[in-house]
Amino acid sequence: MISVLVVEDEEITAEANRIYVARVPGFEVAGVVRSGGEALRFLRRTPVDLILLDLYLPDMPGLEVCRAVRAGGLLCDVIAVTSARDLAMVRSAVSLGISQYLLKPFTFSTLHEKLTRYARFKEEAGEIVGQGDVDRVLGTLRGRSELPKGMARDTLDVVVAELRGRPAGMSAQAVGTAAGVSRVTARRYLEHLVELGIAIRMPQYGGVGRPELLYRIPPES
Repeated sequence: MISVLVVEDEEITAEANRIYVARVPGFEVAGVVRSGGEALRFLRRTPVDLILLDLYLPDMPGLEVCRAVRAGGLLCDVIAVTSARDLAMVRSAVSLGISQYLLKPFTFSTLHEKLTRYARFKEEAGEIVGQGDVDRVLGTLRGRSELPKGMARDTLDVVVAELRGRPAGMSAQAVGTAAGVSRVTARRYLEHLVELGIAIRMPQYGGVGRPELLYRIPPES
């Protein structure tokens, strides 16, 4: 299991991040802390594999936490979480060895993608024998996971947004109409979200015949 420390000062966001991480197979939450100082104290007594690090903390910037982690020789990776869209901030994060950068607000699917890539990176990092292996492993960590053939990221984002706007659920036909795709295409995207554990399907019983399937994203997703 890959252990994760969630560092986030906002209580609701911290709890959401904890739930998100716990839902990804192969990951476990080692702890949740609300400040930089608390994070450093936690790490000195409890080693973790990965830190989900908010860059704006009440006592110190997240980048200072990262510097202290590196200076202390603590062997863990960092995914930076922030609402900042400042190129200088991104450059500073990269210079400190932060492996990935996650912009707020983000969905479970986005975090799922980052963590899945990180798990694959951890698995493949032990197989490096040459430059090609180095390039492949770094590409695994920094690239975006591929969607099934024929799917587009923009369309998937639209489908997710439509489902979030309809907590009671939507049929494939309704999603297709909203996203500008056919019912069959919409169902492919919806089933992909179900496979990822992001959406659930449920039958809606009405008139005569087979029940209609509705898809919804649970509130905690």
